[in-house]
Amino acid sequence: MNLEEYFVCCGKSVCRGCTHSFCKSGNIGKCPFCNADRGSKTLEESVEEMMKRVEANDAGAIYMLAGSCYQGLNGIQQDQTKAMELYARATDLGFNKAHSLLAEIYHEGGDLKKAKFHYEAAAMAGHEDARNNHGAMESKSGNIERAKKHGTIAASAGNYIAMHALITFFKQGIGSRESIDSTLAACNNSCVEMRSEARDAYIRDKISETF
Repeated sequence: MNLEEYFVCCGKSVCRGCTHSFCKSGNIGKCPFCNADRGSKTLEESVEEMMKRVEANDAGAIYMLAGSCYQGLNGIQQDQTKAMELYARATDLGFNKAHSLLAEIYHEGGDLKKAKFHYEAAAMAGHEDARNNHGAMESKSGNIERAKKHGTIAASAGNYIAMHALITFFKQGIGSRESIDSTLAACNNSCVEMRSEARDAYIRDKISETF
């Protein structure tokens, strides 16, 4: 689950727990960082605002525009070739989410070499979901030790999917009890550090919307 939300008005990414609390306090439609009124803007005004930040080389806005191009959203004509160029531009600016998404696109398209490159780049920039996906790729290729290494790093940072994969390995006789116990402890500690009442409330609301 993505726990950050990007606001094009100020170019800031804000914790979704914070935005959830901000909205619950009556500030619906406003940016929790700069307090700009988001609710009154038309789609055209929002797109214009995004394009201004794209022109200013804002990586988050470029990533947002790429998503709109790729899927044909927000009144923007679908153009996946242009979208890939924009994602690449965002990676040049060090935006790890763009690396991760490019990896997924290339992975789904069967270009494993490019997928691996972008998973690695995203992982090096601290994107633990990408690191977990990279580990899964290594596992499918039979590189179990490399898969374990990536899984351990991701799990220690609080990635529960990576932790589940490591437990599965352990049940298959791969890895030691000492290693799995220490990684589980690190995973739990990371999760505790990242938790907050606001984030928990946001997650509960999202789950209730799903079910």
